[in-house]
Amino acid sequence: MLHLPEEPVSSGSVRVSVFGKTDLGRARDHNEDTFLVADLSTGKASLQPAVRSHQIGPRGSLFMVADGMGGAAAGELASAMAADLIYRHMITAWAGDSNQNAARFAYRMREAVELANARIYSYAREHPEVRGMGTTVTAAGVYGRDLYLAQIGDSRAYLVRESEAIQLTKDQSLMQRLVDAGELTEDEAEQSERRNIILQALGPDPKVKVDLTHQSLRNGDTLIVCSDGLSGLVRREEFAELARDHGDPPALCSALIDLANARGGPDNITVVTARFEVEGLPKTEEAEGVGYHTYEFPPGTVEPDANTTTTEMEPLQQPRAPNSSSTLEHLRSLGLIVVILGVLMLLIAVWR
Repeated sequence: MLHLPEEPVSSGSVRVSVFGKTDLGRARDHNEDTFLVADLSTGKASLQPAVRSHQIGPRGSLFMVADGMGGAAAGELASAMAADLIYRHMITAWAGDSNQNAARFAYRMREAVELANARIYSYAREHPEVRGMGTTVTAAGVYGRDLYLAQIGDSRAYLVRESEAIQLTKDQSLMQRLVDAGELTEDEAEQSERRNIILQALGPDPKVKVDLTHQSLRNGDTLIVCSDGLSGLVRREEFAELARDHGDPPALCSALIDLANARGGPDNITVVTARFEVEGLPKTEEAEGVGYHTYEFPPGTVEPDANTTTTEMEPLQQPRAPNSSSTLEHLRSLGLIVVILGVLMLLIAVWR
């Protein structure tokens, strides 16, 4: 657990070059993914030149990928709502804070994701035609020389430092839980037909548990945020190879999407890439200190209100049909997961 000081940001210490791209893939008839690139200091969210290359200002920057689920237009709506709601909360609530520091920035990011979930859940209840819609989200916020990640679902963030790519996020999935329990290896989990069973998403349930993590940036770092349509087909070491060969973020985005499509492109493919120039720091030769680091709020940090308190995660099958949130369907999903776990444990016992 990381405990960080509450020092104010020093404006102008980091410059970022960033780009985002989304692709239908080879098998889907519509795109349910959304991405967002924003300079929170200017309030601009776009791929215009002023955002594609900018100095990290006093309010930071925000990069996000959301992978919708629900069929028809429901998943597309959920991912678009998530991106818009999280961004708007950051440029209103965070921008309006009189006490701006790293802990407050991280708190506002977590709060934005929780409130986006509540809004999507309420909208789905009021509109039966999209009942059960949801979306993953990986939101990366840069404040000063530090990166904060708010994670729901199985979209991912990687950091490429020198010649190594390291995953910063942890999938909220059944397979990841089995890996953490020592029941499966990472390679076995990647090959499993059940790798798309996620444990939570924004929208289907009234509350979520946001996984909030932190990473210090170094000069020359490259951030890659992507949907599982990319991470499911491109190996971790290939992220590093392509980042080395394609120094320009637009070129890197295109190369990653082209590789996923060359391998079948069975899902929508979305990626945001960002390169950082950190003033006063040399390029780091090794990926020391890079990884999954849970962020711990310093003592005295304001906690979320009661109506945004998180709860334990319940299993969720991806993709979900619009009306799959009934009690009967939920129980069937739970039963299926119990059976799967039992079969896996039996097979593992036999193999041993």
